[in-house]
Amino acid sequence: MTDQKLAQIVELDGAWPSNSLGLTRSLDCRAWGPKLRYCAPTRVIETFYRQFADKLNPFTLYGSGDFHHLTALWVRQFKQPFVLISFDNHPDWDTRPPHWCCGTWMNRALESPLLKRVAIWGCANFELNPPHRWFANHRALRAGRLEVWPWVERFGPSARRRWSGITSDNWQGQFAKFAAGLSDSPVYVTIDMDCLKPETASTDWEQGLFTPEDIAWALSKLRESTTIIGGDLCGAHSPAQYTRWTQRQTAHIDHPKKPPIDTENARRLNLEAARQMWPALGL
Repeated sequence: MTDQKLAQIVELDGAWPSNSLGLTRSLDCRAWGPKLRYCAPTRVIETFYRQFADKLNPFTLYGSGDFHHLTALWVRQFKQPFVLISFDNHPDWDTRPPHWCCGTWMNRALESPLLKRVAIWGCANFELNPPHRWFANHRALRAGRLEVWPWVERFGPSARRRWSGITSDNWQGQFAKFAAGLSDSPVYVTIDMDCLKPETASTDWEQGLFTPEDIAWALSKLRESTTIIGGDLCGAHSPAQYTRWTQRQTAHIDHPKKPPIDTENARRLNLEAARQMWPALGL
């Protein structure tokens, strides 16, 4: 179980009910939500960080996947070398602007000299197919600091030739080997709920092929091999609000076109999934 003294909700967008998962600690950042959603200028990001840096906890429950770039802030609290493991349907590695964005944040995290490597599990989206993969962080890929374990089922023909991947039949064996090879390196785990099948979670993005039970199992394998020093869970659907016209327009273009989502039903579904994963994220 996650030690509740080390965990809190960062409230940005109402994605989670109050006291979700029994968490009694919270940061009220709702005034910041529309400023930070999807993307934000560096000065806004750094102002937000300065205001809340001394209030961060190692384990964080927060809002929509539109805020996933905040993980690059959460990991700043750690002062030791670590490995970042991401369960996400998207690699979030785009090298194009915006500099701070939910689709580019992995590059911000990689700027830290303490981050030894990043492993992204469960990519099942179009970014691994051309032309989108042309904008990946190829320098980090070549250096071995960034690796992806994508679902073969979602590959196009070109991606099948370029990437080795995982399948529903072999991913657990692959992950067990990966976890065993971490050599006691401390890890930070970030979980975007869009890595889950649509029937198990309601998100604002295209979704992957994991189940909550899969994620809980993977976390248990990590704990057998190393220490989880921190982690976060984001990706739950919430109605979008923005403060800047360019932010709103860019987000509208980038988001998939989904049918209307019943917010209350989405909350219930996401809370059920979170209850299966959150306890396994603990120390």
